[in-house]
Amino acid sequence: MYSELSSDHQIDLCRHQVINCYAGKAGVINSDGASSGASDFAEAVTTAVVNKRAGGTGLISGSKAFQRPMGEGVKLLNEIQNVYRCDDVTIA
Repeated sequence: MYSELSSDHQIDLCRHQVINCYAGKAGVINSDGASSGASDFAEAVTTAVVNKRAGGTGLISGSKAFQRPMGEGVKLLNEIQNVYRCDDVTIA
C-alpha cells in the first residue's frame, strides 16, 4: 500500500488515517508529539496544517503547551487555533 497507492508525504499518510476512520465520519485528531524545546511552535503549527489539509479535525497539544510558562503555552495554543480558523488552509 505504501509503495504503490500512496507517497510518503505527511498529508498523504494522514489522509489514510482519515479514510480508515469510516471515511472521515469519525474525526482524526493527531498529537503534536513530545516537547523538543525551541522548535515546538513550528512543529505544532506544521502538524496542525498537515492534519487540516488531510481532512483531520483537530490536534491534541500536551507537553508542548503545558510544560512551559503560561504565556508561551497560551501563545502556542492560539497559533494552533489560528490554523483551524484560517480559511486559506484547505484540504490539499
